[in-house]
Amino acid sequence: MDRLWPRGLKKSEARFDLWIKEIAPEDRLRKWFSHDPEKWEEFRKCYLKELEHKEDYVQQLLAKARETDLTLLYAAKDEKLNNAVVLKEYLESRLETENK
Repeated sequence: MDRLWPRGLKKSEARFDLWIKEIAPEDRLRKWFSHDPEKWEEFRKCYLKELEHKEDYVQQLLAKARETDLTLLYAAKDEKLNNAVVLKEYLESRLETENK
């Protein structure tokens, strides 16, 4: 779910069903954020807004999530402040809304 391949994972050894690079944050946002913890909240808000305009890709992930558990791979070193965290939050929120 990232535009960059995750560190330490060889493509030849990876087993995955889907890699949707387009759902990752736009380059300008990713570069601006640059994993600066002080920019986290603003990055989060901006990426959530971007996701609202990537509905086709979101629907692909939601369809998978309805079938099975999802594993989101990401290239960032920081486990808590990265786009996968925001995407996970967004997908969980959408699924929760569906189940109401």
